[in-house]
Amino acid sequence: MKIAVINTGGTISCSGTPLTPMSAQDFATACSKIINPVLLQNYPDLDIHYVLDLTFPESSSGTLDSTNLQPTDWCLIATYILNNYGSYDGWVILHGTDSMDFTGTALPFLLSSFSSDGIQTAALSKPIIITGSQMPMFYQASPSQPPSSLIYNTDAFQNFCGAVAAAQSGIPEVCVYFHNKLYRGNRVLKTNASEFDAFSSPNYPALAEYGLELSINNNNVLPPPVSYDVSLDNPSVLQKAIAQLTYITSNINSFPVMQFNAFPAWYSFNDAQGTCSGIIANLLNACVGQGIKGLILESYGEGNFPSGNPDTPAKGAAYQALHTANASGVVIVDCTQVISGVVNNNAYAAGAWLPAVGALSPADMTPMAAFAKLMVLLTSAAYNNWNTADVKNLLQMNLLGEMMSVNRLDSRSNAELLAGQSVNALDGSATLINDPVLGPILQAGTGKQLWAALPQPPASEHMPGRLIMQNDGNLVYYSRYNSAMWATNTGISTGASSMLILGGSASNNNLSLSVYSYSTNTTTATLFQQQ
Repeated sequence: MKIAVINTGGTISCSGTPLTPMSAQDFATACSKIINPVLLQNYPDLDIHYVLDLTFPESSSGTLDSTNLQPTDWCLIATYILNNYGSYDGWVILHGTDSMDFTGTALPFLLSSFSSDGIQTAALSKPIIITGSQMPMFYQASPSQPPSSLIYNTDAFQNFCGAVAAAQSGIPEVCVYFHNKLYRGNRVLKTNASEFDAFSSPNYPALAEYGLELSINNNNVLPPPVSYDVSLDNPSVLQKAIAQLTYITSNINSFPVMQFNAFPAWYSFNDAQGTCSGIIANLLNACVGQGIKGLILESYGEGNFPSGNPDTPAKGAAYQALHTANASGVVIVDCTQVISGVVNNNAYAAGAWLPAVGALSPADMTPMAAFAKLMVLLTSAAYNNWNTADVKNLLQMNLLGEMMSVNRLDSRSNAELLAGQSVNALDGSATLINDPVLGPILQAGTGKQLWAALPQPPASEHMPGRLIMQNDGNLVYYSRYNSAMWATNTGISTGASSMLILGGSASNNNLSLSVYSYSTNTTTATLFQQQ
């Protein structure tokens, strides 16, 4: 098993008093002498390679505290991985903790590609594990002497060992390993600045936990590439991914995204005179004036943001600033500054106005994930011939496990609707719900029923049932006794990984409900199509 270790910098590879970044060469030498013998006790077949030819131009040492990492540095890391993809079975990335949650989302999106409807066209097939520490790894008596031992009570050694174990697991995604837990990289938040359990994943469970050994919860892990045709193991797919990343690297600085917190601030308005003002509006206008292309609102609660006019939001200064930003092409995402939970800006009048200014719902995506995801999507749009509507749709779709799935059932994960559960059109204009009495029904936001799987209400003793997108390509509704009551009859015996997709918008008269097959790259059943 061949593992590459990329040392970007951070506390884990600092030494001395005061703490000073070690060069990649000095850190590699210390690891080879002190750490490798321990790793080889448990993994005698491990071939660990410390990368020395990846440096960050901003720093004289070649490594960089994550506080100073910028988007082009994400691209440097991703480019190194793709250029050496066939040479290693997994990667460990040593990284400072300050912006690890941003990198945890940026990397999976930089290493993947998608069609405009969110179908993956390049998929990661190997583990990439990001880790770091709250304490340095090595003790160094003086700058003139090499590190001589591990620091007493450091979390760096345990995190490094856990990351190496996870890098050999075959988990096909970018993860963060910290304090005995392996998390999906685009789900983590730094939630503790002074304890060893620095990271958590508030809206998604850990993928694995290290006790006496690494225990993986397979149900929480992303599935591998659906086929060799989209895997980065395929040389043609890899070259296309490299070409896209080259374009992103050259253009990412032209698509700045920023986060903007809601906070108590002065505002004033005079409805009679039609005037309004406020510091939040002034700041928003200034940001847009600096050329930002995306705006991640960190709203209160379930997505409430001060409009500048409580009774008539459209007359508020902040509302008007956001309306102007949206009209100028800025993509606005309404996240929450609350650590966990799902955004629902329709829950309160204080947030219900946000869709009118173009604000998108990220469901349970973290602000850091929304930031990095939006920046990569915006940058790659021209390369992929996406328009702004495509970018907005992709932002609201679960592409790499970064958010709950809103409009799809996927046979490889999130395959089932239990009674009372639903999927929704991205704009909320329609809902497919597994009704406990009627079974699967599609209804518009007005409540009008558009489609039903069962032509007649079923006998009560058979209900409630389950709607399952099976991995043979068949969408089936099962009774409470596990007998099939309805099916699309699109299954094949050799298997056909598939998705049920609620696409389009009832408001735009292009709503559709269909089954898509990964295997044939075709729609195998159209259950509803708005005319």
